[in-house]
Amino acid sequence: MSSQHFNFTEDISQVPDASDMRIGFIVSEWNNNITNKLLSSAIETLKEHGMKENNITVKYVPGSFELVYGSALLAKSGYVDAIIALGCVVRGDTPHFDYICQGATQGLTMLNTNGQVPVINGILTVNNMQQAEDRTGGSAGDKGKEFAITAIKMIDFAWQIQK
Repeated sequence: MSSQHFNFTEDISQVPDASDMRIGFIVSEWNNNITNKLLSSAIETLKEHGMKENNITVKYVPGSFELVYGSALLAKSGYVDAIIALGCVVRGDTPHFDYICQGATQGLTMLNTNGQVPVINGILTVNNMQQAEDRTGGSAGDKGKEFAITAIKMIDFAWQIQK
């Protein structure tokens, strides 16, 4: 369902307390004007839900394709309860967009099915930079906030299952 028909921050159930949770971010340096906005919004949201700043880890990789490797290493560390992979891929004139988006999505999906912690796919895949801007607090919402809430809810889900 697109955000056009669903307001994530209004149409979801209560967000659990995040005070005992640990989150790791793997952030793409490519299109950092967008990924830095996503990161700032996500961190602010985590803190609003009780997360302590020293329970937030941020690491950078060159591009969105590298988010998979960075996320895999951080997941293996055992230091975090969830990972949020932040990237932004803007469609260009070649099929490169398709290859990067498909590879990154498949890689993050594999980490989710085979891994020990949830990995949130926070990669914006857009046709132009305006669409990316619209998704970082503009007319299409605040995806950074949505990714943070998703991570909190997935940690809580995992903890409930593991009890």
